[in-house]
Amino acid sequence: MTGLVRHARDLAPAAAVVMTMGALHEGHAALIRAARARAGGGLVTVTVFVNPLQFGPAEDLDRYPRTLDADVRLAEKAGADVVFAPAVDEVYPGGRPQVRISAGPMGERYEGASRPGHFDGMLTVVAKLLHLTRPSAAFFGQKDAQQLALIRRMVTDLNFPVGIIAVPTVREPDGLALSSRNRYLSAAEREHAGALSRALFAGRDALSEGPEAVRKAALGSLTGAEGVAVDYLALLDPADFTEAAPGHTGPAVLAVAAKVGATRLIDNIPLEFGAPE
Repeated sequence: MTGLVRHARDLAPAAAVVMTMGALHEGHAALIRAARARAGGGLVTVTVFVNPLQFGPAEDLDRYPRTLDADVRLAEKAGADVVFAPAVDEVYPGGRPQVRISAGPMGERYEGASRPGHFDGMLTVVAKLLHLTRPSAAFFGQKDAQQLALIRRMVTDLNFPVGIIAVPTVREPDGLALSSRNRYLSAAEREHAGALSRALFAGRDALSEGPEAVRKAALGSLTGAEGVAVDYLALLDPADFTEAAPGHTGPAVLAVAAKVGATRLIDNIPLEFGAPE
């Protein structure tokens, strides 16, 4: 372990923070580099905390990879000044908190429907980590689009004095979005998983034809994909994560979730529909 690791009592206000659950990869490194560029000479803090409030009874809390030594090395190389890797009882000293942040209706759709309570747990820990690290800006990946949208909504609705910065998804050469969960895939499943990004790119290629064409192209690409059990494929308004209307203009998110083998993967791409002529 290096001298980057700090306890809560030793934390100074950060110019920028990157929040992670560990098992860091190049996608996290991109977040840290973006935070470093934004912070200049200011403090860049990376948090590493596997948050039990985000995991349902049938989910993989105990199985989730914990690789702190490697995480610290990656964080240092990418430009972090501090790694905050607290134990559960440091974040929740009185046990599971009785008072939590509610994600509201926006947190009950799509990922929230598949994982009830997940976003309440996520927002609760993000709020606590923002209080502990006191950053000017916090950096999150676009891959977790609904999480990003909810954090932005929380910061706006509850007047948190922090800027939320989105960083584009980092992908493998074949398009697969980088994820800590990719390590669970067998070689065959890894090949099957490429269907998710191919469907998103097919939808993007139909952008000029409008929302319905985007949906049709993406669904057509994904239908019948080997080894992929689709949970949802949806074109969404990022303001509230409802389905984008047929005449939607402005920003949108084309999102997909599916199981490949036993591993649940999510991906999305941001789109921008032009105003009607």
